[in-house]
Amino acid sequence: MPPEERFLPRFAAEPPQEELPYGRWEERLRQEFLAAALALDAQEDLGEPGAIAWYPDRTWHGRTYVPGTSRTSSGYELFGYVRFLAALQDGEPSEFYAYVDFTDETAEQNPDWRIDLCEEVIGSWRGQFGASAAMTLVWGRPLVSGGRIATAELADLAVDQCELVQERFTLIAPDDYRHDLLEIKLFDVKGRELARESLYAAEDVEEAEEA
Repeated sequence: MPPEERFLPRFAAEPPQEELPYGRWEERLRQEFLAAALALDAQEDLGEPGAIAWYPDRTWHGRTYVPGTSRTSSGYELFGYVRFLAALQDGEPSEFYAYVDFTDETAEQNPDWRIDLCEEVIGSWRGQFGASAAMTLVWGRPLVSGGRIATAELADLAVDQCELVQERFTLIAPDDYRHDLLEIKLFDVKGRELARESLYAAEDVEEAEEA
């Protein structure tokens, strides 16, 4: 094979290893998630969190990330993740950390969305000539039916993919590298593209292209 034209990390994270959280494990993650939500410094009345929708786990650099979202009684959406060091053999997970933020931009208010996405930068990767990529955790759910696999693409190159679990997916992929921005795509069982969404609003993309 000829050398790769674009040198960047692809499929850097482990694929999901566990089922979506339930039982005592779900309760532990819920406690961490809600504790981080209570610590939010918000001027708005966010209301009471509802049930947490969990997304497939992904592990990168030895840390496992389990994202979640929760709609509140005031109409906001809490989004974030619980990160931990996975158990070794018969041990217990340790070094728990939770990140949570909120938004009033929901899928119900944006009927043009075809994929509902959340994202957070969790690290960086240094590439050629000092360029850096933002390693980004992306989680979401399709708003169209028939999806099987979600992919993350950078400059039309697939850098991660995840099979849907209960209509949810999680990706870890490099973003904002050499002026290229991530795009999330949804495919059906036959490999046909059903939808695509950028992590950025149109004005953000224009600013990045001009930079």
